[in-house]
Amino acid sequence: MNITELARILKITPQELRDVLPELGFSIGQKAIKVDNNTAKKIIKNWPLWRKRFEYKKALEEAKKKESEDLPTEKITVKIPSLITVRDFAQLAQIPVNRVLTELMKNGVFTSINEKIDFDTASIVGSDLNLEVILEKSEELSGDKEEEKSLDDIIEGEETSNLQDRPPVIVVMGHVDHGKTKLLDTIRLTKVAEGEAGGITQHIGAYQIERKNKTISFIDTPGHEAFTAMRSRGAKVADIAILVVAADDGVKPQTIEAYKIIETAGIPFIVAINKIDKAEADINKTKQELSTKLNLTPEDWGGKIICVPISAKDNKGIDEVLDMVLLLADTENQDIKANPDTKAAGTIVESNVDKGAGPVATILIQNGTLRLGDKLNYNQIFYGKVKALKNFKGEDIKEAKPSQPAKILGLKISPKVGDVLEVGEGKKLKKKKIKTSEDKLDVVSSSKEEIEDSISKLNLIIKSDFLGSAEAIEESLMKINTEKVKVKIISKGLGNITEGDIKRAEGANAKILGFNVNFPSNIENLARERNIDVKIFSIIYDLIEYVKKEMQVLVKPDITKIDEGRIKVLAVFRTDNSYQIVGGKVISGQAKTDHKALIWRGEDPIIEGRIENLQSGKQDVSSVEEGNECGLKFVGKPLIKEGDEVEIYREEEKIDKL
Repeated sequence: MNITELARILKITPQELRDVLPELGFSIGQKAIKVDNNTAKKIIKNWPLWRKRFEYKKALEEAKKKESEDLPTEKITVKIPSLITVRDFAQLAQIPVNRVLTELMKNGVFTSINEKIDFDTASIVGSDLNLEVILEKSEELSGDKEEEKSLDDIIEGEETSNLQDRPPVIVVMGHVDHGKTKLLDTIRLTKVAEGEAGGITQHIGAYQIERKNKTISFIDTPGHEAFTAMRSRGAKVADIAILVVAADDGVKPQTIEAYKIIETAGIPFIVAINKIDKAEADINKTKQELSTKLNLTPEDWGGKIICVPISAKDNKGIDEVLDMVLLLADTENQDIKANPDTKAAGTIVESNVDKGAGPVATILIQNGTLRLGDKLNYNQIFYGKVKALKNFKGEDIKEAKPSQPAKILGLKISPKVGDVLEVGEGKKLKKKKIKTSEDKLDVVSSSKEEIEDSISKLNLIIKSDFLGSAEAIEESLMKINTEKVKVKIISKGLGNITEGDIKRAEGANAKILGFNVNFPSNIENLARERNIDVKIFSIIYDLIEYVKKEMQVLVKPDITKIDEGRIKVLAVFRTDNSYQIVGGKVISGQAKTDHKALIWRGEDPIIEGRIENLQSGKQDVSSVEEGNECGLKFVGKPLIKEGDEVEIYREEEKIDKL
């Protein structure tokens, strides 16, 4: 038999097979390409036992190799920019990149060596690697000549005398189904939620309302991940947050997550206790949970947190919420300013490709005034000219001032959510193919290096209606990766499910997930013929829950061996083709029936089987204690000899919940 074929059967590499066979008593050379069939059969038959020795040796070698990669004995100081690739971070720290990837994985960050991590992540990992990570002012890395501009840089460069008050920008966050979108709908007196499945926001939008002759801007995100994605690109998109907590449900996991995001962003906030119209509503219990679970003590309980009871459904308490927002905006007035008389800069809060209009984006202006005809760039790359501007109502406008959301038409490139666009020429891209519709977001991840081949992977193809939805979905999926199973996005794109998606899924053994897209009947038939799983969703939360269930299926169980006892064989009474009856003495632990058994001869394992029957004093028993003699029936290959030892054990199988 060919060495390669035998190695494939044993699930090891040919070289590993050549290395291990001499240790098992088979003399073959390092250049051998074949073994005779009888030898191959013997190896295959006995491999389950020999494999334990092989795996033990391999584990020792890996442990020694890991020990050789010692960390620095003295703490090293590493200066990095706010974003850095894993490879560059490892080089600066003078630590093997695999060690950095391992530490990232321990902290729940699954990435490749060419992907970027932010300063906070690098700091956490650095502390585990005996590093002192410092943020450097310059954002330049070797090989990166362009310096990314953040909104803070732009606004800090303005003369104080030029700054004027602007409307506050509000973000509403909280647990799913606690009424975030309903609150926004009630505030702006429209019924967006009724037209969206389940009342859940499906893509990012931005709106404005008037209260007491003052304008307030709201951004509406499809989830915390989209908001975090904007912040990770340097976008300071909100001045104040409203944390929505349902009075009938209390503080939930996403409530805690939302608060952590708000806290990390350093955004002042108020709490809106929603659904007080429900019979099960308990405002005091909700405040108690805020205090105990989040350490947020309401004002009326002697704390500093503004809590406003509301019913978004019945339009109760809404004016009070808006009044508190305006009050908080007044106290934060020094930070809510901009210069309307300069060139515009703002953050992209929505982006998609329209078949007729091409790239379309919603921008929230945060400094300056954007006008028709302005040219926009991102990091000095020319993105296009503003050919049309529309407000959140869809009306044509000629300009957009600070804190005002506006839809831009006329761009050459579709920007990403969170990109900070500025007015200016930038550098024109030459010979740049402008992608539209399906292939705009087609990102094949096969070029990315995998962290660890042993991790189970759920291959997915994502098709969505809007770029904002796609990015929110991807952020959510990356967040639920674990050390045992992870999501691998083969490709993502805009538009309906196509024949190309089916072929791509077939080739990559992937599932297709569609979000607010159509699944044509002819494509559905093709998917059925090719046995490709295609699921269409209209709520992001449902999509994520489906993926979690599919990931759970892929989780391999942990099998733990639990030793029960050991018997010294004193005599062999009977030998049959499939069993033996022997006598012995329990030298440690307990002997038990219906347990697995491994026969040892000296330091070598001989054969595995199980204990079917035990006798003590000619009586059948279920167990025999240490120090007592017994007879036992061993079911398995009859190879036991006097002097052998019987190791009795059981195996526990545990599947971790994701």
